Amino acid sequence: MKVFINPGHDINLDSGAVNPVYGTRECDVARDAGKMLACYLETAGCDVRTLQDDDLGLVCSEANSWGADIFVSLHCNAFNTEARGTETLYKSFNGQRLANDIQSQIIRSINTVDRGVKKRDDLWVLNGTDATAVLVEMAFIDNEEDHTMLTNDLDTIVRAIARGITDYAGGI
Repeated sequence: MKVFINPGHDINLDSGAVNPVYGTRECDVARDAGKMLACYLETAGCDVRTLQDDDLGLVCSEANSWGADIFVSLHCNAFNTEARGTETLYKSFNGQRLANDIQSQIIRSINTVDRGVKKRDDLWVLNGTDATAVLVEMAFIDNEEDHTMLTNDLDTIVRAIARGITDYAGGI
């Protein structure tokens, strides 16, 4: 199984969302999560590639030319400092299956608000890749409780994402 990991946002060009109290940047959390996820998936026997870049055309092109079976983009949500939770976004039928597997593993593993799986037709990475693709919004970086979870329990979240991916891979 070939898994392409896209940690959201570019470290140098686009931080993504930023926690207003601690200054924690989404790009850094996504980078760390991507490194952990790659390690766990390689240990499980998957071939893994990772690319964190703001050029989403390049990201999708790299995933497609490599022949990825699964594409996972990692992000943190932000809204109004009050919203909380985890959601996994998809576009295709198989994307929905993968999203359900990932979301259920996260919800069983950590005390987060289940915002569910949601179909999105407007996201570049879900449209531009040939692989079964999802975008995981791990938590709201601007919410105090979710920020604590991202800071203290990122490994738990990432392990759950890895289990969701291998659950999906085992069912196809």
